[in-house]
Amino acid sequence: MNTYKIAVIAGDGIGPEVIDEGIKVLDEVARLDGGFRFEFTHFPWGCEYYKQTGRMMAQDGIEQLSKFDAIFLGAVGSPGVPDHISLWDLLLIIRKSFDQYVNLRPVKLIEGAPCPLKDVKREDVDMIFIRENSEGEYAGSGSWLFKGKPNEVVIQDGVFSRFGCERVIRYAYELARKEKKTLTSISKGNALNYSMVFWDQIFAEVGEEYPDVKTYSYLVDAASMFMIKDPKRFEVVVTSNLFGDILTDLGAAIAGGMGLAAGANLNPERKFPSMFEPIHGSAPDIAGQGKANPLATVWSASQMLDFFGHEQWGARLIDCIEQVLCDKQTLTPDLGGNSSTSAVGDAIVEKLQQYKGD
Repeated sequence: MNTYKIAVIAGDGIGPEVIDEGIKVLDEVARLDGGFRFEFTHFPWGCEYYKQTGRMMAQDGIEQLSKFDAIFLGAVGSPGVPDHISLWDLLLIIRKSFDQYVNLRPVKLIEGAPCPLKDVKREDVDMIFIRENSEGEYAGSGSWLFKGKPNEVVIQDGVFSRFGCERVIRYAYELARKEKKTLTSISKGNALNYSMVFWDQIFAEVGEEYPDVKTYSYLVDAASMFMIKDPKRFEVVVTSNLFGDILTDLGAAIAGGMGLAAGANLNPERKFPSMFEPIHGSAPDIAGQGKANPLATVWSASQMLDFFGHEQWGARLIDCIEQVLCDKQTLTPDLGGNSSTSAVGDAIVEKLQQYKGD
C-alpha cells in the first residue's frame, strides 16, 4: 500500500479547525479506496509559535519539511504579529525554498454555491488561474533608505526572469492544450514598461509552439472588469504573482465566497514537496467558535488527490461539496446555515460513502 507522508501546519485562527476536517476527509478517501493511506505529521508553527520563540517556524523547518510528500497548510496570521512577518517567515519561505512556482487556483461556480452576479449561469464561471508563485512582485527585492528621516525612500523591485516566466507560461499552455481550453494572459504592459512588456513578449514566444491553443491577452484592469461583466470568456488564465493574488480573491467572491477558495502551490517536477491550502486566511474573529467553513480546505484536499494521481477521488470530493451545498442542510453561517465546522466535515464524509466498493 502506498503511503503519502503529509506535513500538517494548521497555523493560526481557524486553521486548526478547518485542517481537522480536511484530514478527516482524506482519511476517509484512503479508507474507501484501500490502495493508499496518509501519514500526517503535525508541526506547531505559526503566530503563536512566533510569540513564544521569535520565529514563525523552527530554524531547520525547511529541512524537516523536505522529507514529506506534501504540506497541508491551514491559515497564517494573528493580531499582534505584523502581516509581513507571518507571511514572509512561513508561507513565502516555504514557496520559495521548495520552488513551488505554480500557484493553481480554481475559480469555479459549482451547483449550490451563492453567486453575487446577476443572470450568471453556473457554466459561465469556470476558470483555472495559474499564478507565477516564486518571483515577480513578491520576490522580496528592494531597499529602504534613510529610514525614519524626512527623505525616507523605499524601493520595491519586481523580478521577472526569462526562466521564471517561461516555465509558468509553458505550464499554462500545456494545461490549456490538455483540457482543450483557451488561454488568457493578464498583464499591465501599457504602464509597467519593462516587466510586463517582457511578460507579454514571452507569452507570445512560447505561444508559437502551441498553435492549437487559442489565446487572449488583457490588461489587468480590463480583466477585472470582464471577470464581473463576462466571466465566461476566461478558461485557463496565467498571470504574475501580484495580479494572480488579487484576481483570484475577486474570483472567490464571484464563485461562492472565500469559504470555497482553494489553492495549490506546486513544484511540478516533484523535486520538492508541494503545498495545499485554503486561501481564506485565519479569521481570528471566529476562531474557536466552530463557525469556520471547511469546504475550501476540502477543495484543497481534492487538489492534493489530483496531484498524487487520484483524479477520480479529487473529482468525487468536488461532487460531495456540491451535494452538501445543494442539500442546504449542513452549512456554516457564511453560507446561510447554522452548522458547525465539524458537522460540515461529517457531511462530506457521509456523501463519500456512496462510493464505497467502487
